[in-house]
Amino acid sequence: MNLKFWKKEKPVEKKGFVREWVDAIVFAVIAATIIRLFLIEAYTIPTSSMEKSLLIGDFLFVSKVSYGPRIPNTPLAFPFAHHTMPGTRGMQSYLEWIKLPYMRLPGYTSIKNNDVVVFNYPMEGFRPVDKRENYIKRCVAIPGDILEVKERDLHINGELAEKPEDMQYSYDVRTDGTGFNKRVLRKYDITEGGRVSNQGDFTLTMTDEARESISELNNVQAVEPTIAEKGAYAEYIFPNSDPELKSTGSKKFFWNVDNFGPITIPKKGETVELTADNLPIYERLISFYEHNDLKIEEDRIYINGIEADSYTFQMDYYFMMGDNRHNSADSRFWGFVPEDHIVGKAVFIWLSIDKDATKLFEKIRWGRIFNLID
Repeated sequence: MNLKFWKKEKPVEKKGFVREWVDAIVFAVIAATIIRLFLIEAYTIPTSSMEKSLLIGDFLFVSKVSYGPRIPNTPLAFPFAHHTMPGTRGMQSYLEWIKLPYMRLPGYTSIKNNDVVVFNYPMEGFRPVDKRENYIKRCVAIPGDILEVKERDLHINGELAEKPEDMQYSYDVRTDGTGFNKRVLRKYDITEGGRVSNQGDFTLTMTDEARESISELNNVQAVEPTIAEKGAYAEYIFPNSDPELKSTGSKKFFWNVDNFGPITIPKKGETVELTADNLPIYERLISFYEHNDLKIEEDRIYINGIEADSYTFQMDYYFMMGDNRHNSADSRFWGFVPEDHIVGKAVFIWLSIDKDATKLFEKIRWGRIFNLID
């Protein structure tokens, strides 16, 4: 028998208007942060390195669950900001009071050749990994692949790699001395390049389709691919380009953007022999990405105080290139991308804005909305 039936229940206190709004905002921020960190996040394309596959002004969604969402290294951060507080000049948006090691939840697929991937720029050593600048490129080689660029053509494992449909190269164009009407260049979607001499010489960046159309113009006499000479040394090409390496003085690599490699992409668990000749390729991986103490003394290599003639990789690595092959700062310039820098897979374009369009209705590229990215 319930003897407390006579007691009155305490009335539920009704929330005030302000309290309801605060609770709703807090819930929305928490929900959006979880979605952004672990499911999907919006990005925009700021540069032309992926043209014409992805255009400046494309807004896209990137899936975090495809390759597995990464646990943040710096969980104490301002919501919806990357590395800088909105409206400030360089004020960082995160605190490093708590630093978590690299961890990733399971995904439903792995990175494959030709996936378009968002990742953290690996050369920004002054920031935590998850707060480094976001880059987007095409993954052209996965762990264990042998990559080589020959006369601008990419080869993977000895075979000519598949070319993205809208990939661009630079071409030397010679005319009868006349130029190109802006409407013609816009018609063929040629947005980079220009005149290089008063004798009718131009350098234009074009897709294969645009190259064929330009070649058929009456004032065009020749269209030749722009290709750096094989064996030409370029100090800005990996691994010559890395100023932090101790071993680059031992060997120079005569590679350039059009003739690069061959080079094997490091794979987790595989062991490579270390020599004075190949150490520049692997030094950053060993010392910066995998946090070992590497020293070179009298042509001898020491890892964590022990003389070493080999090294076993602790992570998988990837080789990224832009589809705008002659206007992309990518792995040819700064090397491999470690697995702990991978953010997610670019899935589809949800909006595209053409800042150069003159008419208001034409500023939105309607034909690109909801296009899948491949």
